[in-house]
Amino acid sequence: MKLLTASLFAALTAVSAAPLQKRSTVQGFDISHYQGTINFSGAYSSGARFVIIKATEGTSYKDPGFSSHYNGATSAKFIRGGYHFAHPDESSGSSQAKFFAANGGGWSGDGITLPGMLDIEYNPSGATCYGLSTSSMVSWISDFVNEYHALTTRWPMIYSTDDWWSTCTGNSKSFSGNSPLVLARYGSSPGTIPGGWPFQTIWQNADSYAYGGDADIFNGDLTQLKKLATG
Repeated sequence: MKLLTASLFAALTAVSAAPLQKRSTVQGFDISHYQGTINFSGAYSSGARFVIIKATEGTSYKDPGFSSHYNGATSAKFIRGGYHFAHPDESSGSSQAKFFAANGGGWSGDGITLPGMLDIEYNPSGATCYGLSTSSMVSWISDFVNEYHALTTRWPMIYSTDDWWSTCTGNSKSFSGNSPLVLARYGSSPGTIPGGWPFQTIWQNADSYAYGGDADIFNGDLTQLKKLATG
């Protein structure tokens, strides 16, 4: 993924050198069973081309909507992949990566499967950083990332916010060379890019999308999105 990240960065830098040329992006969205009915055909017709689907949490929870969502996205011809909601206070990163890869988060070189995404963010039911120090959090993420790579040959994408990443990892730059950043910020721009990443690969820019789920924007054109899928 280092080569992919470098190539995307070079391409994006080249585009930004031409101020009158609009940078290419690709619309997408992310979903879980909480978001109800998804209009895949409508989303595809509107121009969306990728979907990130919740698969797992921790080492025991499987999203009950994953299979139907994944099959629906595949039938509608989307590039798609799974995501894992992290619980760093419950078990090791390695054990959660294994559970994720075995239950929807795996990768194949079929050209339509994104590398899995680690959703690491605010604790929904406790301390913001799950009771971990910044160094322990970085170690936990490393454990997950390395295990996922060993299992799939791909580096997982990492989803977070600038605030959480700065607060809970000390703004660690340990992952910017391999794992693509999926940055959550609801607004008119991605804002501050944390952790030494040169840019966000995907920007979650809204918590609602006309066809279901949250809105995502891939920072490149469709050819580059396909490169992310193929590795």
